[in-house]
Amino acid sequence: MDKQRSPIKDIAWLFAPYFVFLGCYISWNHLSSPVSQHVEEKIVTVPQGATFNEVARLLYRERIIRSPYPFTIIAYLRGDTTRIKAGQYRLSGSMTPAQVLDVLVSGRVIQLVFTIPEGFNIYDIADLLQRSGLARKEDFLRLVHDPGFLKAMKIPGPSAEGFLYPDTYFIPAGMGLKELTSMFVNQFWTVWREKGFGKRLKETDRDLFTVITLASIVEKETRLDKERPLIASVFWNRLKRGMPLQADPTVFYGILVETHKRKRRLRWRDLRRRTPYNTYKIKGLPKGPICNPGKESIRAVLWPANTNYLYFVSKNNGTHHFSATLKEHNRAVNRYQKRRR
Repeated sequence: MDKQRSPIKDIAWLFAPYFVFLGCYISWNHLSSPVSQHVEEKIVTVPQGATFNEVARLLYRERIIRSPYPFTIIAYLRGDTTRIKAGQYRLSGSMTPAQVLDVLVSGRVIQLVFTIPEGFNIYDIADLLQRSGLARKEDFLRLVHDPGFLKAMKIPGPSAEGFLYPDTYFIPAGMGLKELTSMFVNQFWTVWREKGFGKRLKETDRDLFTVITLASIVEKETRLDKERPLIASVFWNRLKRGMPLQADPTVFYGILVETHKRKRRLRWRDLRRRTPYNTYKIKGLPKGPICNPGKESIRAVLWPANTNYLYFVSKNNGTHHFSATLKEHNRAVNRYQKRRR
């Protein structure tokens, strides 16, 4: 005998989808609503290069949003996941996720975060400034070659290359290009004084332009701080003996200056190409710095290791093998470079 179905259960099954929908709506409404109606503003910094997920988690930690998930869904539906701009923002937990997203996408910053990585040259920085919407690259390149600007900033040489200090800067909205570029140079001079580089320079028989030029080459030759004094010692030793530096990064830079094209690999004909920067073709230092070095490369040039090394070769693992003689160097080249062929 079949059991009689309960009319209450029939009604429950009938309305179940509505209860599920109501539950989802209440949950979504809760998660996508402001954290509070009475929350003071906070200064939140979105780092340059941060992914959207990193930004969402940052906002959640700062209690600007209740949950990263509705924020992510809203951004995805609006096509805004790649449009958030780095910088400092005034945000509040009383804002809805959509309102927060509007601010981050519009770029209504208090201060823009701008980072110059170590080893970037003026052409890299020009591209970065243009992508960030801070300046046209043509205007920047014109300014860093302007004799009046260089004189005002006490920069020796034909450009500001080498003196635009690699660092993270917080740039107020509306800052002009000249003021912005001056900020980069002023930071160089601040670090120069604070690290005792100026005092050390006076203790040597070297000049500022020579030190920064060589530091820029050291910067491009290795990423390891512990190797920088060794590489600096190789270059100083070669200069003392009148040997060409034969540094590949100077060849790359010379081609970039002349052609405005970046090469990925050098060929033999590139090494024979005569430019004011090609240290295979000229003796001594190149015309000037080839990038903007960090403090560890400058330190290495001012306090090089005490060695008799004249050569180094990549070991293809991020480190180098150093040699005092050509015979030893050739063995190292055969050992580490022939494997790549």
